[in-house]
Formats: sequence, structure tokens, C-alpha cells
Amino acid sequence: MKISKKIIGIAGMIMLSMYLFAQEQTVQKANTENTNSSKKSESSVEDEYLSEIDGVVILSLAQSDEYDNKLVAMQFLEDAVDNGNTNADVMKALNQLAGEGISTQSRTNGRLMNNYPDIRRRACLALGKVKTEESKNYLVKVTLAENEPMVIAAAVNSLGEIGINGNDEVVDAIAYANRRNQILNPTSSLAFEVIEAYEKLAENTNNKKIVIDSLTKIAADYHYASPVRSRAMKVLKAINEGNSSSSKSSKQ
Repeated sequence: MKISKKIIGIAGMIMLSMYLFAQEQTVQKANTENTNSSKKSESSVEDEYLSEIDGVVILSLAQSDEYDNKLVAMQFLEDAVDNGNTNADVMKALNQLAGEGISTQSRTNGRLMNNYPDIRRRACLALGKVKTEESKNYLVKVTLAENEPMVIAAAVNSLGEIGINGNDEVVDAIAYANRRNQILNPTSSLAFEVIEAYEKLAENTNNKKIVIDSLTKIAADYHYASPVRSRAMKVLKAINEGNSSSSKSSKQ
């Protein structure tokens, strides 16, 4: 009997110890989670603050009159976009650099001082990674206003990457830019980007006649390199086959 009481007492003490240990572990876990949560919260606030500071600094560099500062701004902007930082200041800086020398001009004695097509090209490519209505709208403006084929090619490439084409305003802008440059300065690199963009935007295009006409003209223009004309024919054929399939489906 005495032995049984001792055994019961020992068992009770073990159970009590296990309960207290479990409670302690629960408290420690809760404290750890609270600490981690606090650290994450502080980290996110700090990241947001630094992003805002980065945007202000980058915008200041982009608005500088010095080419070197704009070049540095462009490098920071590319990193910012790659890291997902597309706050208002970053977008403003990108838009400004994409139109540097076109929409924003600085002149001395009538001479254009800020014509930097290489900067505009890089800004257009960076805007293509920001797949928003805002970036699409600005790239459409660049496509219509720009006169350097390499910059137009970058803008067209980015419009294809973004893929937004409400009311066909994007394919209209691309067709206009290609038609203008086909007359004034036919450039194979630009024509190639036009073809690639049309291929990506074809499904979102209501009036495919715009695309078909433009591709037909590229395919038939011997100013362009043979591989470019062949690529235009291939995309043209794919779009026509897609149209035929859609027509058959609708009739059935």
C-alpha cells in the first residue's frame, strides 16, 4: 500500500514536471514568434523607407543636366525595377529618361543638349518590366514621338512584353511607327521587334487587319534582311491560320 502511494506520488510529480515544461515551451515559442514578427515588421518598414529614399535620389539624378548622372540614374532604375521597386518616383524617373531629348528638351543657342538615345532605349526596356497601364501608355507615346529606330525598337519590344492592347491602341501605334520608318529609314532590327510584338499581341487584337497589313508590307519589302522577311511570313501565316480556325468554330 505504501509502495503504491509512493508510485502514485512519483507519477504525479513527473506529470506536473511535463506540464510545466510544455507550458514553458509554449511561452518561449510565442515569444519567439512575436520577436520574429516584430523584426519582420521593422524590416518591412525599413525596406519601404529605403525604397522611398532610393526613388527620391534616383529621380534627382534623372533630372540632372549631366549625362553621367542620368547614366547612373538609369543603372539604379534597372536595379530598382528588377527588385520590384516601382514607386511613384521610380516611375517618374523612368518616364523622364524614356523621353529624354524628345518629350523633355534642353537647348542652348537652339542646339538640343540632352539627346541621349542610349538612355531612352534602356528606359524603354526597363518600362517593359513594369507591366502596368501607366507604363504601356507612356511607351505608346514614345513609339509615336520617337525618331531613333533603336529606341522605337525597344519601346515596341516592351509593349509586346506588357501585352496590354485595349481598343487596339498599341498595335495602331506600332503600325504607325513601322510605316513611318519603313518610308524614311527601313531598319531590319526595328522590323524584327515589330513582328515579335505583333505575334504576342495578336490574340488581344480586335482588328487583325492592322497587323496583317503591316506584316505583309514587311514580308514584301526587300530593304529588310531575308530572315526578317521570312519571320514576318511565318507570323503572318500563323495569324491567318488562327483566324481561319476561329471562323470555322464560330460557324459550327
